[in-house]
Amino acid sequence: MIRATQTIRPLQLIRYRITPNKLRMSSSSTSHNAAGLTAQESKKLAERTPSPDEGKIIKAIRELYSCQPTESTYDIYARDAVFHDPVGIAEGIDSIKAQFNGLAKIFSNAQITQLRVLNNPPNLPESTILVDQDVDYHLRESSSSGVKKVNSLLTIERNSEGQITRHTEEWDHSKTRTADDGFLGKINEARKRLTASLVDSMIDKKPPTK
Repeated sequence: MIRATQTIRPLQLIRYRITPNKLRMSSSSTSHNAAGLTAQESKKLAERTPSPDEGKIIKAIRELYSCQPTESTYDIYARDAVFHDPVGIAEGIDSIKAQFNGLAKIFSNAQITQLRVLNNPPNLPESTILVDQDVDYHLRESSSSGVKKVNSLLTIERNSEGQITRHTEEWDHSKTRTADDGFLGKINEARKRLTASLVDSMIDKKPPTK
């Protein structure tokens, strides 16, 4: 999804008594992504063949990120699942539907140029699926920006029934700030929840029709 950037002005650093050195220290000490690895480490994970029970989820992931979801695509999620990416935090199946159905309203189409299921590091349970993917998002004709290329790490956590309980997308495998990352992380998480709620209120929950 489209990246939202945050600019921190010097006066803000003074107001909150946060120095650039503290920011760098915080960033380096919390650099692990949802897979529990640095971006460099997760990018080096070897590819593997999905198991039969993972096939349905991988198929649905392709539909979601190709801007071609159907109603059955969302059967992979538990009702209280959470989707977290650098732009928003969607809580519950209806909010997740709004996030992905909204993609088709922004992009005319999207092409997954690479999708690899990765070996799990020792710290992750077998129920977690890691996916490295490259997606070319084609903006609608009204935009002159052309194609937006996005590489991301998907960390997909499942319950005992095989449904997704948490779906985390991290651009370029880099950790997305959360409330666990201190003051700035709390601000970022609050902003993303607000963004997701606004999208949820404006986007139809029905899959887009071509």
